[in-house]
Amino acid sequence: MYQFEKLDKKLLGEQIEDELMNYILQEPIEIGQRLPNEFELAEKFGVGRSTIREAVKGLVSKGILEVKRGSGTYVMNTRSMEDDPLGLSRLQDKYKLALELFEVRLMIEPDIAALAAEFAAKEELKQLLQLCDETEQMYINGKNHIQKDIEFHTCIARCSKNRVVETLIPIINTAVLTFANLTHRTLMKETIETHRAVVNAILNRDPVGARCAMVMHLTYNRQALMKKLKEREHQNK
Repeated sequence: MYQFEKLDKKLLGEQIEDELMNYILQEPIEIGQRLPNEFELAEKFGVGRSTIREAVKGLVSKGILEVKRGSGTYVMNTRSMEDDPLGLSRLQDKYKLALELFEVRLMIEPDIAALAAEFAAKEELKQLLQLCDETEQMYINGKNHIQKDIEFHTCIARCSKNRVVETLIPIINTAVLTFANLTHRTLMKETIETHRAVVNAILNRDPVGARCAMVMHLTYNRQALMKKLKEREHQNK
């Protein structure tokens, strides 16, 4: 059982919120999995149920948790607000958010990949290839590959050598995470192939090829998202 100082209710709630986030990350509790119930969490952290409810509410507001009535509380995200400074993960309609993020990604990421093909340093090319390999292996082995996927796209952005592009990395990261949370592992083959095509074009210093490969990657992803959205709409009818 966790031990906490008896602070005022507000401070204790914030403290438990932090500890609950740490608990999610350290267990780890994967995205899509359910948390222990309110009674179990209260016992684990040595606090009252009202404090647990306050902590859960805080993480819900940050897009980390989702409470499904009659079912339980589920992990929807494992990134803190420091990793999502724009707060996009807090928007409730994740499908609409994902589609809007794809609009932005299609505007910028193909050209980012083209810039990376022109300006990436040799060491960065090695790192990009390694990240591609690691993401692929994690995907194939059934491990949570999302953080590595985010590192892959972040590396491409940094390879562009455009300082403004670097400020857009949180948007790209949020887009990758939002898509992965909605579709899970439905595009393993396509993701592996298009990641590899992007990397090969960048390694070959082929800006046009890198741009086309990134468009293909994003198009596959968007089509998968549209399919999920239609299935969701059908189920809600």
